[in-house]
Amino acid sequence: MLAIEVIKEKIEKGIPGAKVQVNGDGYKYEASVISKEFEGLNTMKQHQMVYACVNELITSGELHALSLKTSAE
Repeated sequence: MLAIEVIKEKIEKGIPGAKVQVNGDGYKYEASVISKEFEGLNTMKQHQMVYACVNELITSGELHALSLKTSAE
């Protein structure tokens, strides 16, 4: 089972300075990511940045579902 901390660390590494919270049950996960890097970007671009951080987990099949809430504030 994929650990919540692994997802959190990958996002924090990919978006330095981001405030990241991750919850999940081992199959479905939810992440809240707040970063100044998102300023001026629409929601789709913000989500693409986060998904890029965890793409390795998605393509390997370790991460099946991740819903996101992103914000620049």
